[in-house]
Amino acid sequence: MTFDWWTLGLQTVNFAVLVWLLHRLLYQPVLRMIDSRRAEMEKQYAEANAATVKAQQELAEVEAARAKIAGEREATLTMAAAQAEEAAKARRAQAESEAAVLLEGARKSIAEERQQVVAEARSVAVDLGAEVARRLLEAAPLKARSEAWLDQIDHYLAALPRSERIALAKQLENSEALVVVTASPLRPEEAETWRAQLRRLLGDGVSVTFNADPLLLAGAELHFPAAVLRFSWQNALQLARLELEAS
Repeated sequence: MTFDWWTLGLQTVNFAVLVWLLHRLLYQPVLRMIDSRRAEMEKQYAEANAATVKAQQELAEVEAARAKIAGEREATLTMAAAQAEEAAKARRAQAESEAAVLLEGARKSIAEERQQVVAEARSVAVDLGAEVARRLLEAAPLKARSEAWLDQIDHYLAALPRSERIALAKQLENSEALVVVTASPLRPEEAETWRAQLRRLLGDGVSVTFNADPLLLAGAELHFPAAVLRFSWQNALQLARLELEAS
């Protein structure tokens, strides 16, 4: 068996050409395709990592927003509860204030009504007392009634300081008359008794005239030109009524 160097050389050249063709037409494109795929995969991986990071960031933001919303909700609920409590307290205080005003108004109204009823009762009692006194007085003799009031007036004038009695007498100068008003007309002899008694106390020259006024109920009034001395039941009852109304 002989070895053919030409054949070996041709086969070597053919193998080299084949290797070059494979390298040129297959290996390099495959490497380029692999590099391209690797680059694409790396790009996709980077994008996926970026998306993951972004998603994590967005998730963190969502969690933060959720936590903020939860906090705001809690704060809002707390504030709403506090406002509701304050509103309830205000309404309760207003209701208590209105109730106190109503109660005070009711108390004042009751007190005013009570005072009015008491005043009316006192007025009725005074009127009733006046009526009873008038009826009792009617049963008394006229002379006794006249003498009793004259004695009271006599004691009053006699007890006055001399200066005051002189001042009363000076009002009756220059023909001025002292008018004696009694509840019922005096008989002539009674009028003379009164005139003599008054002149004894106020002066002999005093002019005394007499009038009657049934509204006095009992007693008399001395009408000086500038003063009136009242000794009547009407005046006593009026004073009693004023005292009752003031109490």
